[in-house]
Amino acid sequence: MLTDNILTLLIAERDKLSRAIEALQGGTAKRRGRPPKNPLAAVAAPAEPKAPKKRKRRSAAQRKAQAARMKEYWAKRKKQEKR
Repeated sequence: MLTDNILTLLIAERDKLSRAIEALQGGTAKRRGRPPKNPLAAVAAPAEPKAPKKRKRRSAAQRKAQAARMKEYWAKRKKQEKR
């Protein structure tokens, strides 16, 4: 009698674990973070991956001109500190 009771409890536990594993493998993961302001918009239109932003490249001449401007800027700052 005692083993029948233990066996029944173990089978019930196995069924619970099986359901939990199926739920996790189903792919219906809950969204993490703050809920959206309009919940209907989040469900209706899934987020599309954005294209990465393209970096603006500067030429050697532009970098050289920027370096000259910064040197001038810091020279002015040092002069003002000495006063």
